[in-house]
Amino acid sequence: MESFVHLRKGVTPRRLHADLDGLKDDELGRGGFTGRTANLYRTGDPTAYRSEGPLRPTDALTSALAPEDQSAATGSPMLLYSNVDCRIMLSRRAEQMPFFVRYVDGDLLIFVHAGSGLVETEFGPLRYRPGDWLYLPKATTWRQVPDEAGTWLMIQATEEFRVPPAGQIGRHFPFDPAQAEIPEPQAMESDGRDEYEVRLIHEGGPTSLFYQHHPLDVAGWRGDNFAFTFNIADYNVITSDSVHLPPTVHLFMQAAGVYVMNFLPKRAESVPGTERVPWYHRNVDYDEIAFFHEGSLFGAPMPPGLISHAPQGVHHGAPEKARERARRKFDDYDRIEWTVIAVDTRRRLTPSPEILAADLGQH
Repeated sequence: MESFVHLRKGVTPRRLHADLDGLKDDELGRGGFTGRTANLYRTGDPTAYRSEGPLRPTDALTSALAPEDQSAATGSPMLLYSNVDCRIMLSRRAEQMPFFVRYVDGDLLIFVHAGSGLVETEFGPLRYRPGDWLYLPKATTWRQVPDEAGTWLMIQATEEFRVPPAGQIGRHFPFDPAQAEIPEPQAMESDGRDEYEVRLIHEGGPTSLFYQHHPLDVAGWRGDNFAFTFNIADYNVITSDSVHLPPTVHLFMQAAGVYVMNFLPKRAESVPGTERVPWYHRNVDYDEIAFFHEGSLFGAPMPPGLISHAPQGVHHGAPEKARERARRKFDDYDRIEWTVIAVDTRRRLTPSPEILAADLGQH
């Protein structure tokens, strides 16, 4: 058990993440903001470095990436980052799948950044729209039928995605599962083709199975393992007036070694002197992925579709200009209007060659 007594040495502000008086607030913590912690108050910007070597941050605009499924109906999503616990992919499908798919190496959690349409699943059809999370259990058979070209951030976990254990505020906050959209079964009939391809997506694959009947022929189902959608508009945001809360309060779903969070528009901290943007840190036990959906930070627009990777042990955080602006504009803004999807992983992520080629070189 960690001690409830925290030591102070040298010059430190009385309040946490507040009243810095020109110092730079740098957190060195274990367990993703839940373990032992040291707050280091520096005179220099800890992110003002030039990086060489493989363990460096990357930033890429997903609008500049071209997955196979963007231009070919038979194409696949693009791998962005991976480790043994998960694969993070990008899909920009514009045409309906001429085949069905099963991801047999793990559950899928998909964030809809742009576009709308229909996902046909064994559990029934699900409509999707921007801001939706789409959950598909491991080895579910499904097919995407887009209304228009879209953009999906896809997270495949080796182990099951689960709703986080209930914390001190109960089972329905911040994620109330009763707000999820659950499909109604709809057995689909043959459309006249001779056979139906179900493409199994797996390590060393794919493998294709060919059925003489429609693979989505389920007339009914029961149980607690099923597909669903959940829109971030129904996510309950937790706030504080006196301190910028850590990412862990925004936890949405988790799997072994993989944690998915929603950073959504919220009321800004109102107590004078409080730092309103994330403090500098190096999250020594987790890699961090941030995907910028939309919004702004105290009047400064955030680049939609930017994906950022911060390896564990490497300093990151909002840039100094953003911190200075937040302090200067303290009385002008009472809300933070960002929408950012975050993925933290226990093991280090490996960027794909496509991400490295598209890196904006900001470090």
